[in-house]
Amino acid sequence: MKISNLRKSFDNFSLNIDRMETAQNRIYGVVGSNGCGKTTAMKLMAGLMKPDGGSINYDGLGPRDITMIFRKPYLLHDSVIRNLIYPLLVRGIKPDEQLLEHYLEISGLGEYRRQYAPGLSGGQQQKLSLVRAMIFSPKLIFADEAFSNMDIESVAFFENYILDRQKHNPATWVIVSHQLSNIRRLCDYVYFMYNGRVEAEGSTEDMLYRPGSDNLKRYLQFEGIETG
Repeated sequence: MKISNLRKSFDNFSLNIDRMETAQNRIYGVVGSNGCGKTTAMKLMAGLMKPDGGSINYDGLGPRDITMIFRKPYLLHDSVIRNLIYPLLVRGIKPDEQLLEHYLEISGLGEYRRQYAPGLSGGQQQKLSLVRAMIFSPKLIFADEAFSNMDIESVAFFENYILDRQKHNPATWVIVSHQLSNIRRLCDYVYFMYNGRVEAEGSTEDMLYRPGSDNLKRYLQFEGIETG
């Protein structure tokens, strides 16, 4: 994915991303304080919002190859299992029972398969949203605070699951998270946004521990990371 001169303006905010680029099958992090434009950028990248200007080149990928996981999951007013198979049905893919059982098992939702999905707890909804995004093997996944409502054990499990999955069924991930532990464990490369712009970028190690931007350094210190 290649972004050039992406622009979006609201009454009191403007997003201006001159350049952002991802390589296939790597995991990218996007960090920054509240209001810096992370979620707006993600929605634009995912095609859920129309930009005022600029371009996004998906390197041949189409809407069927792309998905987004939201901080607050958007669930159908239907059962857990119907929510899980929805991405398959809209793409004309016949659900595989073994695959369904796999995702129900890893999400801990096997016994809830017939339950009304919006009635699940926040953490359960987040897990359903995450496995629903992966079930059709997308090539590009945008995740906006996808682990925010999960307990620590579940977060660790899914971090390890994603890293293992990347070895045999890789995708490009773009992850927004305020939990810098998620970014540190998962991401190969990090973009730091400030006031609607990408102010700094680099390897995860450099960005978190050797920041070259004063604003990034202040952000990391506020988040409890001591920088060099």
